[in-house]
Amino acid sequence: MKKITNNIYYVGVNDRNKSLFEGLWPLPAGVSYNAYLIDDEKTCLIDTVEVDFFMPFIDNIRQVLGDRQLDYLVVNHMEPDHSGSLALIRKYYPEVQIIGNKKTFDMLSGFYKLTDGLMEVKNCDTLNLGTQQLQFVLTPMVHWPETMMTVCTPDNVLFSGDAFGCFGALNGAVVDSQMNCDDFWAEMDRYYSNIVGKYGTPVQMALKKLAGVKVDYICSTHGPVWHEHVTRVIAIYDRLSRYEAEPGLVICYGTMYGNTERAAEVIATAAAEAGVKNIVMHNVSKTHHSYIIRDVFRYQGLIVGAPTYNTGLYHEMNVLLDELSQKDIKGRYFGFFGSYGWASKAVAEINRWNEERLKFEQVGQPVEIRQSLTTETIAQCQALGQAMAERLKG
Repeated sequence: MKKITNNIYYVGVNDRNKSLFEGLWPLPAGVSYNAYLIDDEKTCLIDTVEVDFFMPFIDNIRQVLGDRQLDYLVVNHMEPDHSGSLALIRKYYPEVQIIGNKKTFDMLSGFYKLTDGLMEVKNCDTLNLGTQQLQFVLTPMVHWPETMMTVCTPDNVLFSGDAFGCFGALNGAVVDSQMNCDDFWAEMDRYYSNIVGKYGTPVQMALKKLAGVKVDYICSTHGPVWHEHVTRVIAIYDRLSRYEAEPGLVICYGTMYGNTERAAEVIATAAAEAGVKNIVMHNVSKTHHSYIIRDVFRYQGLIVGAPTYNTGLYHEMNVLLDELSQKDIKGRYFGFFGSYGWASKAVAEINRWNEERLKFEQVGQPVEIRQSLTTETIAQCQALGQAMAERLKG
């Protein structure tokens, strides 16, 4: 339990054991499940935590409430890492009123069989707790259909659900002004691109709804409480949700025996010599795709290459392109290359992915390498790197 403002407390927990978030995304530094308690004339819990952490969670709540009752529980988001303790909270506080919107309650019944003691709210509805007043802002598809945010005045606190969150456990301090936040910025980009990335338009709509709201604290469900860096955090979400990218190049390649990797090196060297300073390279079989997706959100240029495998596209590249196509990323420049030993397929398959799903602007001519690099294909790789450099500079 940690105090944020006069009567708002952090009662969340850290998970340092889980290796993959949602069974998909690496957690090298863990993750926090954040919940908040308002101790006013009426008491109000904002979200809960994953059920495995219920005992330390309820202990945090009791440190604030003692023997008093919990009056309200606001559910901003129904994913089980935030709603998982709802049924147990109701057992400890049977009179608590659960606050959510209509879509929240559809899920509440399905997940936890909770159908009574509910208070439905609509967009801009308010609830007075005493000195603090809550206003509910519905933000559907950021990133589930029931998501909403809760504005608390006069302390100007935004309880934002998953929005503005990031990977990484909290190491003692909770508020950003009391910690070194350097490690959290890249993890915010990775969290957004992996979890929220597909829903740029709903995020933009949510930001417009919040445009006139004074925000001194952002209390997300993952990562630090933002106070000193509120402006920077909102700007990051605005940029990412508009798919705005920095000048730079991501080169992703798959390789079995090194020939495709050598081609990637030639392309990278040519792009660098032509003036591209920001170049990152990823072997799709070694780097977890979570980090590749983050970098594709960050940089405007993308060149991919892989060998033909079993008369199809190399498996890990196929998976990556499928993942990227699901993110609805816009405004990227795209080049590609491929190799084969006895049956040409990789280049055609990458081209199909782009024409049918990615729909990025193609730059330069694709390079197809038969067995190993030759003087001719080296020149073609150099031309591809140079073409991407010119497009990025243009």
